[in-house]
Amino acid sequence: MINYTDGNTLVCGLIGNPVRHTMSPMIHNTLADMTDINLVYVPFEVAPDGVKNAVRGAYDLGIRGLNVTVPYKSDVIPYLKYTDPLAEAVGAVNTLVRDEALGGFRGYNTDMTGLYRAMQEEGIELEGETVVILGAGGVARPTAHLCVNKGARKVYILNRTLEKAEEIADEIDSDTVVAMDINRYREILETEEHFFAIQCTSVGLFPDVNSAVIEDEEFYRHVHAALDVVYKPLETKFLKLAAAAGAKTFSGLKMLLYQGIDAYEFWNADRDVKISKDQADRIYRSLILEVTGSRNIILEGFMGSGKTTVSQLLSDKLDLDLMDTDEAIETTEGRSISDIFAEDGEEAFRKMETELLETIVKDHWRDMVISLGGGLPLREENRSLLKEAGKVIYLKASPETVYERIKGDTTRPLLQCEDPLSKIKELQAARSDLYDAAADLVIDTDGKSPEEITQDILNGLGI
Repeated sequence: MINYTDGNTLVCGLIGNPVRHTMSPMIHNTLADMTDINLVYVPFEVAPDGVKNAVRGAYDLGIRGLNVTVPYKSDVIPYLKYTDPLAEAVGAVNTLVRDEALGGFRGYNTDMTGLYRAMQEEGIELEGETVVILGAGGVARPTAHLCVNKGARKVYILNRTLEKAEEIADEIDSDTVVAMDINRYREILETEEHFFAIQCTSVGLFPDVNSAVIEDEEFYRHVHAALDVVYKPLETKFLKLAAAAGAKTFSGLKMLLYQGIDAYEFWNADRDVKISKDQADRIYRSLILEVTGSRNIILEGFMGSGKTTVSQLLSDKLDLDLMDTDEAIETTEGRSISDIFAEDGEEAFRKMETELLETIVKDHWRDMVISLGGGLPLREENRSLLKEAGKVIYLKASPETVYERIKGDTTRPLLQCEDPLSKIKELQAARSDLYDAAADLVIDTDGKSPEEITQDILNGLGI
């Protein structure tokens, strides 16, 4: 069980301001569960004048390790017993590791190592590469250092304020690095046929989703790979422009993931903990769902709309747990839906559906594909609960399509009548607006295979 605590629980955490919306606890508490280590990770919001006391107090409290986020990545350095040369070079630390021998914390920068692991995951090798960095802020500095340290042939730093780009170039002090005003980007296109572009500004961050720091299509025709450190939304306009030009693209979400994994491995080096790619991929899928607001992917629709088949495909593709609400109720009750209807009536069954949804929301069930019974979204209270439970996908099908899919199925209590097609039309007319009201995304399933419907859902969610 994640976050079980006792007198032997190790504590790690995050200091910064603000920290309330951080996804780091999800990463680290899941890692603790995966590796069976009695460890919990919590965020600590530290006031601007409290950094010194926070670092020293954390050591005195026995805290195993800390991550550091804005605005304190440089402020913590004077209070450390040791700073890794790489972190010292960029003037930023984001990971503190307890050292009993030194009587304090050692500082590292796993933003850099995490970024490099994310690049390698995508098949990007920096040695001999030409890199164009957009921006000269807090992320651009370690990115430029990383590119030079890993053997990039040329690193261009483009920024609206040239002086900031020049500061990074002077700091690195290498002929490899060129600082430029971002308005001169066309000069790069005249000399560089292809390059790896890294977007390090906040342009494109939600809610400013329709902007990119450079929007000239000619620029993107020279980009063979693109990374945006912004990960909300997952597909920024910068990445869309790069992808449209044929570039390989990936978001900064993997950087967030791997900086966390590197920190976790530091904190548990005495156990020789190494996180596998499979474990990393599982956490990455959870992060994607969190960023897209899809804690669970929930399929609604009329009977025969394909919910059962598509939910299984989604579950397999995303490696998520699968729940069918009808099956869950049958298991709990120890009898079939038909028997519940016959013995207790429809209203009793609808109450069971509501109670199941309340449990999902109250107990924070997540990382599931949930296939809903056809009548579940009809209750207003259920529709409100569904909004809290995850992203609701309405699989829409015409009455004729539904009839062809389920004719002859004797397990549908509402269709045991002389004219099932007319009954389907009647029920759909009554339910369609309510399905629409509950849905975050509507997918037309007529004439589509289950695989095509599944891909439409993934595209619609940005996964």
